[in-house]
Amino acid sequence: MKTLLLSSLVSIVGALMVSAEPNSGLILWYQQPAKSAMNEALPIGNGRLGGVVFGGGERERIRFNEDSLWTGDDNPSGDDNTMGAYQAFGDLILSFDTSPEAAAPPVQNYRRQLDLPMATARTEFTRNGVRYVREAFASHPAQVIVVRWSADKPGAITGHVELKGAHGEQTTMDGSTLSFRGTLSNGMKYEAQARVLTRGGTTDGGGFKACDEVVVLLAAGTDYAMDYAKGYRGALRPLTFPTQSYDELRAEHVKDFQSLFNRVTLDLGPSDNSLPTDKRKLQPDPGLATLLFQYGRYLLISCSRPGGLPANLQGLWNDSNTPPWHSDYHSNINVEMNYWPAEVANLAECHLPFFDLVRSQLPAWRTVSDAKRGFAIRTSHNITGGMGWKWDKPANAWYCQHFWEHFAFGQDTNYLRDVAYPIIKETVEYWEDYLKALPDGRLVVPDGWSPEHGPDEDGVSYDQQIVWDLFSNYIDAANVLGVDKEYRDKIAGMRDKLVGPHIGRWGQLQEWMTDRDDPNDHHRHTSHLFAVFPGRQITIAKTPELARAAKVSLDARGIDPSSDVREWSFAWRTALYARLHDGESAYRMLQQLLSDRNTCPNLLGLHPPMQMDGNFGITAGMAEMLVQSHEGEINLLPALPAAWPIGRVTGLRARGGFTVALQWKDGKLVEATIHSSAGQPCRLRYGSRTEEIPIRQNQSITWRP
Repeated sequence: MKTLLLSSLVSIVGALMVSAEPNSGLILWYQQPAKSAMNEALPIGNGRLGGVVFGGGERERIRFNEDSLWTGDDNPSGDDNTMGAYQAFGDLILSFDTSPEAAAPPVQNYRRQLDLPMATARTEFTRNGVRYVREAFASHPAQVIVVRWSADKPGAITGHVELKGAHGEQTTMDGSTLSFRGTLSNGMKYEAQARVLTRGGTTDGGGFKACDEVVVLLAAGTDYAMDYAKGYRGALRPLTFPTQSYDELRAEHVKDFQSLFNRVTLDLGPSDNSLPTDKRKLQPDPGLATLLFQYGRYLLISCSRPGGLPANLQGLWNDSNTPPWHSDYHSNINVEMNYWPAEVANLAECHLPFFDLVRSQLPAWRTVSDAKRGFAIRTSHNITGGMGWKWDKPANAWYCQHFWEHFAFGQDTNYLRDVAYPIIKETVEYWEDYLKALPDGRLVVPDGWSPEHGPDEDGVSYDQQIVWDLFSNYIDAANVLGVDKEYRDKIAGMRDKLVGPHIGRWGQLQEWMTDRDDPNDHHRHTSHLFAVFPGRQITIAKTPELARAAKVSLDARGIDPSSDVREWSFAWRTALYARLHDGESAYRMLQQLLSDRNTCPNLLGLHPPMQMDGNFGITAGMAEMLVQSHEGEINLLPALPAAWPIGRVTGLRARGGFTVALQWKDGKLVEATIHSSAGQPCRLRYGSRTEEIPIRQNQSITWRP
């Protein structure tokens, strides 16, 4: 192999950041309105404010949320009752007015859809010979949900708008603005307002008659502040409405959204979107996999933007005041999986809310740490320092992995020095104090757990692997910054003493120190495979025997429908098989996720009930099938399945500050274009062949086998 072209950054702009053919065909569509908020309605969001759009004809309902509306308090002691839950905010409803004595005319030629690149939900239908269109989007620049109701004949819209709170609030009217306020049991204040704007016709409060067009602007907020010192409270968020026209608001919204979404394009082959999505998913084509990949990116942009809170179990779209698992942050894989695609799928900014939340919770979490330094957390927590069920102490190290990965991909040393390194070091200090020495001098995590599986005991593989990952990331961080050499060397020595992965009696990677894994155990968690993904302790190139043992364990877990394997399980297994360079098994896991058992008609994950982690995880897993960079090199098409013989991708990121575009045909790489933002050494791998590529900062190379 050899380098064929070395070019400047200018040449890469078109190839990497803007597809020659913009993302197209990325539309979910249906022939009937949604009946269920979580399983069928279509999600929109601006990071902080979102909703699910039902798409009704006679009556449109948007169940809306704001990311900080939580019950519970800052009690970190592990009481589920004080931890509270993420709450639904309310409903915005737009309805036709029909005289009581007359039956509503039938709705015909119906279609509802969610256009991912435009980040807009749309409902179209014919009623009494008039074609009606309702569009809804959540604008990040304007910080409102915008709904427009239009018709192809003037004066055809007669109806009303309702604004209903989810906690029994009294709605008031002031001119054309509906509003409600409330206070939760924990003292949190909140407010929502909907402003009704019409063109043509007459209006009376929330009602309108013979209008050409109706636009509704919805704003909502709370008095939450991401600040422990202020008790996580501040001033009630002021609600303001933009003054732009609908077209201006929509253009501004699309430009903002696409500045993130259009960074990555993917084409996996033939796509047939002629069937509605709920039917298409029963006979998936390569284009549906593309849609699912980009749906994960759409959802992350929609529920995790800088300045807001991170994605929880239901993302932003919980519809209940008593949601399953509190719609909380689960630290034993779920919230981490939410952010697996953030770096590799070119949405690094969407990672920031997770870091901000963790940093804001540290003062509360430190108060219940059982060590003199650092912090520990339980399996579930809220947004005000409170925690719920069961200690998951290595989760502090797993959280730190995200801080490190943000640097590994982006190479921002200021961020590493000022944000990531202090938290990583503090967590290392916690484990320096907490680890237990065995008689032979090896180190183990005492009284640990393999989520959510098995008894509590010493040296559980999940615990050992995560602490190894933490120590390795700390060592690398200290090396980059050139600091704390003496302490760095001490931690390197401790890492070498950690009890490491073992191969058991039937060739499996052991889940516990003792060799007692059951080959007939089909548990949903694969916690002992953390070292394969998202960790880097076990790799095909560096630890082939352990990699083979990991595959034995993974194969044994199985996909038996009678077992409790969940939607997120298949997302994780997609990534695991990809890391083990088994593209066919990775693809099989993807197909399992698309089944009715594991995804809802709206393609959201079905645990059951709906939760979001599988949607995010599968995007990351598919990216791992195409590009990997955890072994110190950029591995191209390491797990390409036969089902994707031809395709291309642009905009995926690799560790070291690289962005990657690939084209392949007949299952073989045609060319790869690599852009460097940091000027780090670049080593490429394709199959068994490797090559060192000279590449300067802000330049690119195109490489052909």
